Amino acid sequence: MSDSARIESLRRRVQQDPSSIAFAQLAEEYRRAGQLQESVDTARGGLKIHPAYHSARVTLGRALVELNKFEDAQRELEQVLKSAPENLAAIKAHAEAHHRQGSVVNALAQYRAALVIARHDPDLEQMVKELSHKAEVETPVSVSAQAEQVSDASAEVSSRALATVAALEQWLHAVHVARAQRCA
Repeated sequence: MSDSARIESLRRRVQQDPSSIAFAQLAEEYRRAGQLQESVDTARGGLKIHPAYHSARVTLGRALVELNKFEDAQRELEQVLKSAPENLAAIKAHAEAHHRQGSVVNALAQYRAALVIARHDPDLEQMVKELSHKAEVETPVSVSAQAEQVSDASAEVSSRALATVAALEQWLHAVHVARAQRCA
């Protein structure tokens, strides 16, 4: 199916059922096709009905970054990261927003946090390497201070990941208990 046919099909689905979550996929398809304002409008419209739909909010943030509306993008992405701190797409988009604004240190911190989640991602590794070099040139920082920054970012992401795993383990235990009670 071509991009335009996929967009048209999704657009019809959303028109037929405005409360459908297909708006998120439509917004993403618009974004990928370079129809950025349509992406923003579609995402915002759907988020009025489904405000907790993180992937739609990430799509909105990414489209806003591409439109150079960095403050709006950061606000959307930070909202996702408050609820889902290990959302890799949101972290990377947030990093890109900082990078495109010229905030090398903030972008580097975000890309490092993303690299903690997506270890051995060659694109992230390259970006961290490039921004690390640029940050050293712009603001010389000792190697130990850089190591401390990476350690802090790693610890923050690790603690969030551990909290998520603990919550999932509690949920799984509750499922097992409920299942055992039904079978008894």
